[in-house]
Amino acid sequence: MASKQLRMIGLVAQSLLYVAAGVNHFWHSGTYVAIMPPHYSDPLLLVQVSGAAEILGGIGLLVPATRRFAAWGILAMLVVYFDVHFYMAMHPERFAAVPVWALYGRIPLQLVLIAWAWVYARPERSRG
Repeated sequence: MASKQLRMIGLVAQSLLYVAAGVNHFWHSGTYVAIMPPHYSDPLLLVQVSGAAEILGGIGLLVPATRRFAAWGILAMLVVYFDVHFYMAMHPERFAAVPVWALYGRIPLQLVLIAWAWVYARPERSRG
Protein backbone atom coordinates (compact mmCIF):
# COMPACT_ATOMS: atom_id res chain seq x y z
CA MET A 1 0.00 0.00 0.00
CA ALA A 2 2.84 2.43 0.79
CA SER A 3 4.27 2.00 -2.71
CA LYS A 4 0.92 2.90 -4.27
CA GLN A 5 0.63 5.97 -2.03
CA LEU A 6 4.17 7.05 -2.91
CA ARG A 7 3.38 6.60 -6.60
CA MET A 8 0.27 8.79 -6.23
CA ILE A 9 2.17 11.49 -4.30
CA GLY A 10 4.83 11.52 -7.03
CA LEU A 11 2.15 11.73 -9.68
CA VAL A 12 0.41 14.70 -8.06
CA ALA A 13 3.76 16.43 -7.43
CA GLN A 14 4.81 15.95 -11.05
CA SER A 15 1.43 17.18 -12.27
CA LEU A 16 1.66 20.33 -10.15
CA LEU A 17 5.24 20.91 -11.32
CA TYR A 18 4.25 20.88 -14.99
CA VAL A 19 1.08 22.90 -14.57
CA ALA A 20 3.00 25.56 -12.61
CA ALA A 21 5.88 25.55 -15.10
CA GLY A 22 3.45 25.85 -17.98
CA VAL A 23 1.64 28.78 -16.39
CA ASN A 24 5.04 30.38 -15.78
CA HIS A 25 5.69 30.24 -19.55
CA PHE A 26 2.82 32.70 -19.96
CA TRP A 27 3.56 34.87 -16.90
CA HIS A 28 7.25 35.24 -17.74
CA SER A 29 7.31 34.68 -21.50
CA GLY A 30 10.19 37.12 -21.93
CA THR A 31 12.46 35.03 -19.74
CA TYR A 32 11.80 31.94 -21.81
CA VAL A 33 12.11 33.78 -25.13
CA ALA A 34 15.52 35.08 -23.98
CA ILE A 35 16.90 31.56 -23.52
CA MET A 36 15.73 30.25 -26.88
CA PRO A 37 18.52 29.43 -29.33
CA PRO A 38 18.63 31.78 -32.33
CA HIS A 39 17.89 28.99 -34.80
CA TYR A 40 14.20 29.10 -33.84
CA SER A 41 12.22 31.50 -36.01
CA ASP A 42 9.28 32.22 -33.66
CA PRO A 43 10.50 31.79 -30.09
CA LEU A 44 7.44 33.41 -28.47
CA LEU A 45 5.12 30.97 -30.22
CA LEU A 46 7.32 28.06 -29.12
CA VAL A 47 7.31 29.33 -25.53
CA GLN A 48 3.52 29.54 -25.59
CA VAL A 49 3.10 26.12 -27.22
CA SER A 50 5.51 24.52 -24.75
CA GLY A 51 3.73 26.23 -21.86
CA ALA A 52 0.37 24.91 -23.04
CA ALA A 53 1.91 21.45 -23.52
CA GLU A 54 3.24 21.48 -19.96
CA ILE A 55 -0.15 22.49 -18.58
CA LEU A 56 -1.98 19.85 -20.62
CA GLY A 57 0.62 17.22 -19.75
CA GLY A 58 0.36 18.00 -16.05
CA ILE A 59 -3.43 17.76 -16.14
CA GLY A 60 -3.27 14.65 -18.32
CA LEU A 61 -1.15 12.87 -15.70
CA LEU A 62 -4.05 13.09 -13.25
CA VAL A 63 -6.55 11.40 -15.58
CA PRO A 64 -6.04 7.62 -15.64
CA ALA A 65 -7.22 7.34 -19.25
CA THR A 66 -4.63 9.88 -20.47
CA ARG A 67 -1.85 9.31 -17.94
CA ARG A 68 0.50 7.24 -20.11
CA PHE A 69 -0.06 9.45 -23.17
CA ALA A 70 0.60 12.57 -21.09
CA ALA A 71 3.73 11.04 -19.58
CA TRP A 72 5.05 10.14 -23.05
CA GLY A 73 4.30 13.68 -24.18
CA ILE A 74 6.21 15.08 -21.21
CA LEU A 75 9.10 12.74 -21.97
CA ALA A 76 9.24 13.92 -25.58
CA MET A 77 9.01 17.55 -24.51
CA LEU A 78 11.88 17.11 -22.05
CA VAL A 79 14.07 15.54 -24.74
CA VAL A 80 13.37 18.52 -27.02
CA TYR A 81 14.29 20.90 -24.19
CA PHE A 82 17.85 19.54 -24.25
CA ASP A 83 18.47 21.84 -27.21
CA VAL A 84 17.83 24.90 -25.05
CA HIS A 85 19.87 23.55 -22.12
CA PHE A 86 22.85 22.66 -24.30
CA TYR A 87 22.66 26.03 -26.03
CA MET A 88 22.70 27.83 -22.68
CA ALA A 89 25.63 25.74 -21.43
CA MET A 90 27.59 26.36 -24.62
CA HIS A 91 26.97 30.13 -24.50
CA PRO A 92 27.26 31.12 -20.83
CA GLU A 93 28.25 34.68 -21.80
CA ARG A 94 24.67 35.23 -23.01
CA PHE A 95 23.32 34.22 -19.59
CA ALA A 96 25.65 36.04 -17.21
CA ALA A 97 22.93 36.28 -14.54
CA VAL A 98 22.85 32.47 -14.31
CA PRO A 99 25.76 30.76 -12.57
CA VAL A 100 27.69 28.44 -14.90
CA TRP A 101 27.12 25.50 -12.54
CA ALA A 102 23.36 26.03 -12.95
CA LEU A 103 23.65 26.09 -16.73
CA TYR A 104 25.37 22.70 -16.64
CA GLY A 105 23.25 21.44 -13.74
CA ARG A 106 20.10 21.69 -15.81
CA ILE A 107 21.30 18.85 -18.03
CA PRO A 108 21.46 16.10 -15.38
CA LEU A 109 18.29 17.54 -13.82
CA GLN A 110 16.62 16.99 -17.19
CA LEU A 111 17.65 13.32 -17.03
CA VAL A 112 16.05 13.03 -13.58
CA LEU A 113 12.84 14.60 -14.89
CA ILE A 114 12.84 12.20 -17.84
CA ALA A 115 13.24 9.25 -15.49
CA TRP A 116 10.41 10.58 -13.32
CA ALA A 117 8.10 10.90 -16.34
CA TRP A 118 9.10 7.39 -17.42
CA VAL A 119 7.64 6.05 -14.17
CA TYR A 120 4.19 7.05 -15.43
CA ALA A 121 4.79 6.38 -19.14
CA ARG A 122 5.36 2.68 -18.69
CA PRO A 123 2.48 0.33 -17.97
CA GLU A 124 1.63 0.03 -14.31
CA ARG A 125 2.46 -3.41 -13.00
CA SER A 126 -0.54 -5.30 -11.75
CA ARG A 127 -0.23 -7.48 -8.73
CA GLY A 128 -1.46 -10.96 -9.36
